[in-house]
Amino acid sequence: MLSPIQVLCSDITTLSLEPEPFASYTEADIISTVEFNHTGELLATGDKGGRVVIFQREPEGEYNVYSTFQSHEPEFDYLKSLEIEEKINKIRWLPQQNAAHFLLSTNDKTIKLWKVSERDKRPEGYNLKDEEGRIKDISTVTSLQVPVLKPMDLMVEVSPRRVFANAHTYHVNSISVNSDYETYMSADDLRINLWHLDITDRSFNIVDIKPANMEDLTEVITAAEFHPHHCNLFVYSSSKGTLRLCDMREAALCDKHSKLFEEPEDPSARSFFSEIISSVSDVKFSHSGRYLLTRDYLTAKVWDLNMESKPLETYQVHDYLRSKLCSLYENDCIFDKFECAWNGSDSVIMTGAYNNFFRMFDRNTKRDVTLEASRESSKPRAVLKPRRVCAAGGKRRKDDISVDSLDFTKKILHTAWHPTENIIAIAATNNLYIFQDKLNSEMH
Repeated sequence: MLSPIQVLCSDITTLSLEPEPFASYTEADIISTVEFNHTGELLATGDKGGRVVIFQREPEGEYNVYSTFQSHEPEFDYLKSLEIEEKINKIRWLPQQNAAHFLLSTNDKTIKLWKVSERDKRPEGYNLKDEEGRIKDISTVTSLQVPVLKPMDLMVEVSPRRVFANAHTYHVNSISVNSDYETYMSADDLRINLWHLDITDRSFNIVDIKPANMEDLTEVITAAEFHPHHCNLFVYSSSKGTLRLCDMREAALCDKHSKLFEEPEDPSARSFFSEIISSVSDVKFSHSGRYLLTRDYLTAKVWDLNMESKPLETYQVHDYLRSKLCSLYENDCIFDKFECAWNGSDSVIMTGAYNNFFRMFDRNTKRDVTLEASRESSKPRAVLKPRRVCAAGGKRRKDDISVDSLDFTKKILHTAWHPTENIIAIAATNNLYIFQDKLNSEMH
């Protein structure tokens, strides 16, 4: 039996969101979020230009563009004289309840609920309208007819159903749909709000870490997510490297956490950069709900909900960058926010790195692999070759890449894993790469 890491490297499909393979791109084309729906049949990406592109899986296994729409427009806050970017920070799918699909998308301030539906029939034979849709003169209507539905070319319609606005003073960094499928939460730097999906004019503040005096501010909220099965539990991470598990049954305002997950700091390893690199950029519950996966600048960690004192597993993503922290601080790369993802069985984790590399760690075998999302390796049916980075001054083997030649402008920040199959989506600047298991795609 091949391990998921081996299987995943066997086949590849690449999708570019640019019409021409090597077309130049603008800042607006950069992908800022990637998300599979609950079945994995649909995949949504959001970009810095406020657009959402939805891909649908075809019967032969490939993903093709299903719908594209403008989700957010640039705005201006006149009270604060601030521009509000249209960039999509997060997309979250709602579980499908009927023929239509629903998703939430958010920029820094406003969350929107979108309905995605198909139409392949149109009504004809109106009594009071002509074929162009104009209202007829009633005096000319001499007989009544029964309207009929006629087949038409399939059309995907995307319509806004709700707009949840004016609830965040700071930038929204996370949205998460609750397992009750009625509520969701949105988190910014200092507060987390709970919303009902049907109510747009009010939300409930469930976490508020804003100090009375902003000069006393020591940490901010970096990510938040609901437990996959228990609708009363959620977790949020902080810039101090801590995780707080909260239970909404305990109090209306969850300022007191139920559990605090924190790794004790090694005083001998402390440096000027310690606090920056310990900030948690992403947190994800495992599908089972038993574990938490977090990503900080240099490592990915798996935490057991029953053990708060230290992580269960720690994986070095790019330890060779430790000697480069000074230059990474100067070019602001040290503040990059990498995401992380579980595979469907919670046995393998994935996260991004620089030079368009991404890393996968098998929790059972403890094997790991570095792969590259690039146009050179993106021919259909191509096999991805593992890559290896050689630390500065270290021995180089053939095909090794020196840490000094890494391209820090190419970074894999956003990744997603199909909920049940070995299919992953990797956002690399303005390109979306989809890698899939050949055996899997041939069976479907």
